[in-house]
Amino acid sequence: MLDEKALRLAEKFCIDEYQDYIIYSYLRDREGDPKLREILDKLARDERSHYEFWKRVSGRDCAENVSKFKLKAIHIMRRMMGLTFTLKWLERHEEEVIESYKEFLNRLEGEERRELERIIREEEEHENELLGSIDERLVKYMGFIALGLADAIVEVTGVHAGVLGVTSSTIYAGVTGLIVGFSAAISMASAAYIQAKHEVGRNPLFSAAITGLSYLVAVVMLALPYFLLHTMIGAFAASVVAGVILVAFFTYYSAIVSDREFLREFVETTGLMLATAFGSYLFGEALGQYFGIRVGEV
Repeated sequence: MLDEKALRLAEKFCIDEYQDYIIYSYLRDREGDPKLREILDKLARDERSHYEFWKRVSGRDCAENVSKFKLKAIHIMRRMMGLTFTLKWLERHEEEVIESYKEFLNRLEGEERRELERIIREEEEHENELLGSIDERLVKYMGFIALGLADAIVEVTGVHAGVLGVTSSTIYAGVTGLIVGFSAAISMASAAYIQAKHEVGRNPLFSAAITGLSYLVAVVMLALPYFLLHTMIGAFAASVVAGVILVAFFTYYSAIVSDREFLREFVETTGLMLATAFGSYLFGEALGQYFGIRVGEV
């Protein structure tokens, strides 16, 4: 016989499992890829089974629906970020859930205990096997996307910081960043093409295209403030903020998909970007002073 605290805990588990069942069913019914729909169906059926177990244990009807807004938001995430990211994001607290289930085992015995052990195995399977079987192009080429974004952010921020020492023209700084960025994007795309030729399962042309495109997207975002603002400090600050946002985005995506620590990688990449900018500014300032270069406003 479970005490009131254990019953409340079982009810919480029941609600969580039912809501997961609703979310996976919603995604399954809107999935166009048969293989991915099969994975989502497996997840939905498992969560339904888990819900039924916790419903019996708690002795309460805990079928709390998910808001339509949340369901639509998760569906948009799936379309924009891919199914792997979405499912890993939904399952990001799975290790804590499994540990909680293992602790709850001590409160059960007999058939109920054996059934919870089966549920724990299924939850572990979701993380270790089922999600790992998803083969998405976005995830497959994530390394090339991250390479393009990271290199562009560090390099172009450094270029913009460097020209601070030789010009007060935001247009000149923006155009310089675009020219350098465009050339570097071609160089990075060429390097990605060569790298992909030596990797099994990689399309060299697609690898080059996605690396170059990622680089150009970052270049444009970093250069845009210089065409919209009319002070170098303001434009540079806005450009750095845009760089930090980009770093946060691709670092968080990589951390979720690859099960890595977000904060450490974010701090390292941001620190490298800011250190490069500072060093480039000092170098540009020194060159400007030495050669007597100072381009005025345009």
